[in-house]
Amino acid sequence: MSPITTHVLDTARGRPAAGVRVRLERAGPNDSFERVGEGLTDADGRLRDLMTGALAAGRYRLTFDTGAYFRTQQSEAFYPTVSVDFEVSDGAQHYHVPLLLSPFGYSTYRGS
Repeated sequence: MSPITTHVLDTARGRPAAGVRVRLERAGPNDSFERVGEGLTDADGRLRDLMTGALAAGRYRLTFDTGAYFRTQQSEAFYPTVSVDFEVSDGAQHYHVPLLLSPFGYSTYRGS
């Protein structure tokens, strides 16, 4: 399993959000970001294989293509993407960052 995982739940529909494209980036010099992983959420809304290899401490960003997901649901959406920046302080830990999503709002938290 990837050291960083995510889970997207469509709270308006009360079910997992399958097929959401997610990109993982790590901050580098001068606040530039480098892609370290990308994938689609599975039927359960989970992305377990986002990255391979060791996890280094630093700032990371998950970007969710929510606009494309809502178009497949034939639903209008206010946020075309959702970006979540977070800090990894200990590369030996697992970081799970769920996204609770609806067409006009979202929330996130550090899960387990």
